[in-house]
Amino acid sequence: MELLHASYEPTGDGPHPTILVLHGWGANALDLLGLAPHLGAGGYLVLAPQGPIEVPIGNGAVGYGWFPITMGAPPDPLAFARASDALERFLAAAQRRYPIAAEKLVLLGFSQGGVMAYALALRQPKTFAALAALSSWFAPGIPAPAEAGRLAGLSALVQHGTRDELISIDRGRQSVERLRELGADVTYREYEMGHEISAASLRDLVAFLDQHLRSRLVLP
Repeated sequence: MELLHASYEPTGDGPHPTILVLHGWGANALDLLGLAPHLGAGGYLVLAPQGPIEVPIGNGAVGYGWFPITMGAPPDPLAFARASDALERFLAAAQRRYPIAAEKLVLLGFSQGGVMAYALALRQPKTFAALAALSSWFAPGIPAPAEAGRLAGLSALVQHGTRDELISIDRGRQSVERLRELGADVTYREYEMGHEISAASLRDLVAFLDQHLRSRLVLP
């Protein structure tokens, strides 16, 4: 598979309800994998690809990102398209390699990973049962079809911290409006937190995922 990735595989042969998780800027494939045991009582297959861009994070350490960030500017269209193309190829390869339940596939992205989740949902609007974007934003000029109604029927959860020091809550609110313009059924939650996942936001995330995945499949 083109992108390095980490995975959490539940017991049993599957097919499994599956969550594709996309990390934020400067993190890596393992960053969100720790959520897996808390989601669906550990009964979901969780796939965590790693962004292709190296990001120096100090003391010789390296994180990863999906596209270069220029503060105050939208993503470079070519770099963004390359990242989106790589994600599509990763998903296609994952569907061949892993026992994914096709009708029970959810996108989850944190920060820059949420931007990529929005883009992938726009590219493949009928592929995903739901979308969760945490502490993220809907980047202007995303090079993907964005006509009204394109995301009709897609359930989306958007979470944002009122004290987010990296991505202002206004950008989270704007994302909600954009998703609604595209026809998505959006649940929006704000929390007294910074750029993070809190205990309260995790509880709401677990409930959202259970609503769209666990309720459709009897898990042990």
